[in-house]
Amino acid sequence: MSWLERTELLTQKEGLEKIKKANVLVVGLGGVGSFAAEFIARAGVNKMTIVDGDVFDKTNINRQLPALHSTIGKSKAQILANRLKDINPDIELTVLEEFLSPERAFELVTPDYDYVLDCIDSITPKINLIVAARRKKVKIISSMGAGGKLDASKVTVKDISKTKHCKMARTLRKRLKELKVDKGVRAVYSEEIQIAESLKLTDGSNYKKSYYGTISYMPAAFGLQAASYVINKILTKK
Repeated sequence: MSWLERTELLTQKEGLEKIKKANVLVVGLGGVGSFAAEFIARAGVNKMTIVDGDVFDKTNINRQLPALHSTIGKSKAQILANRLKDINPDIELTVLEEFLSPERAFELVTPDYDYVLDCIDSITPKINLIVAARRKKVKIISSMGAGGKLDASKVTVKDISKTKHCKMARTLRKRLKELKVDKGVRAVYSEEIQIAESLKLTDGSNYKKSYYGTISYMPAAFGLQAASYVINKILTKK
């Protein structure tokens, strides 16, 4: 009996074959990316590249799938890789422990990928990845801000030009428009208005000038929507 027996019952043999043959790139393995990558692996995708240069920190425990007291200080990419291989020992996994420079984003995104999931939480690398995907005509879904929000029922997927009540999306739209990319990017975002009191300003290191408070399930809800969108697109691909 295959571990994908229930999946095949739902997708039928032909659908499962499409999923197995898919090649997916997940960049950013924090709250959104860790869940998205796991959902995609559990769906049966057999070829995946995961990218993150960070290590787990105590503050990640409230929302990131592999963040535990026992994984603090360890590589996010390596810990998640071990987990994905434990789910599917046959998965062809490429593990890149790095933060994406603009040149590297352009190098990494190729038409070999059926889908790119942008789960990065910093603006500049996000833009680099989105622009690389658009220039190379590779399908991409980008996660907007899951911070400062509490209602998981408000999470949805739309073209980035149609997003609202999300400060990250607004900043991205403006920067992307300057680069002549103003539509054609699917975005996972929440239509809930951000809770202003949950904002904290920082010194601007790691491309971040501020961040919002987060709750356990919100990044997971974003990862779920991104994974669901990608798997459904793979299933309906001609």
